[in-house]
Amino acid sequence: MDQRFIDLYDRFTHGQIGRREFMDRLATLAGSAAAASALLPLLTNDYARAAQVEEDDPRLDVSTADFMSGGVKVSGYLVRARRVDAKRPAVLVIHENRGLNPHIKDVTRRVGQAGFLAFGVDLLSPDGGTPTDEDQARAMIAALDRALTVQRAVDALAFLASHPASTGAVGAVGFCWGGGMVNLLAEASPELKAGVAYYGAQPPLDRVDAIRAALLLHYAGLDTRINEGIAAYDAALKKAGKDYTVHVYDGANHAFNNDTSPARYDPKAAELAWTRTIDFLAKHLGVPPPVEI
Repeated sequence: MDQRFIDLYDRFTHGQIGRREFMDRLATLAGSAAAASALLPLLTNDYARAAQVEEDDPRLDVSTADFMSGGVKVSGYLVRARRVDAKRPAVLVIHENRGLNPHIKDVTRRVGQAGFLAFGVDLLSPDGGTPTDEDQARAMIAALDRALTVQRAVDALAFLASHPASTGAVGAVGFCWGGGMVNLLAEASPELKAGVAYYGAQPPLDRVDAIRAALLLHYAGLDTRINEGIAAYDAALKKAGKDYTVHVYDGANHAFNNDTSPARYDPKAAELAWTRTIDFLAKHLGVPPPVEI
């Protein structure tokens, strides 16, 4: 697909332009409104396309779980192995700016299938939960108070650390907006042992010294918007002596891990990044027991 279409969609989906302007510009680039309408399904997420781990996987126990943060109930999607003979390292999964949608639930199941106690937090749950309308979800994400939201993520880590099925070692993995949240969480919580940020915005650099977690930072080579901040973040982490690794996947677009987005999904980059992610979490949180029944 023409990279101009993907870049335009990226601007829309990250709130830089509205839907009407996006469709008008897409029609101009594509040559007609009809051509733009034909392109749209290739750009947007189709949650029926892929579920790498089915919700009824017999090895996994899937449920909804809640915790309290500042007197408010926050909910999420808890995935654990049906085997109860061992405790497991825990991983907080933080969604994109569309909320806890079917794709992120599938990613949470993938983390659970890898042997971790996985919790896909819904950071929109205090405001009624993730809606099915993606435009509404993006607007709700944009309206969140950042400090309050980071604190809720901090409290989600504490919930996982104290969970009866957890070893107490907790990491986090986030995508897009959630990747940026992982970077903020690393500065906010000494309890975080390992953080994986997929194409996430960099945090305030004046607080890098507060980071205690090891970090794995995945970036897409074509993601010029996010990549503008890599050099400064890299320099700050290096100067502060932090444990971190940066990978840039050449030729990949922002959201390359999202297999429900045909235009941006990059199977090769996604597989390599995922292998690195699971290995990194196991290294820093402890190798989890197998999930087989």
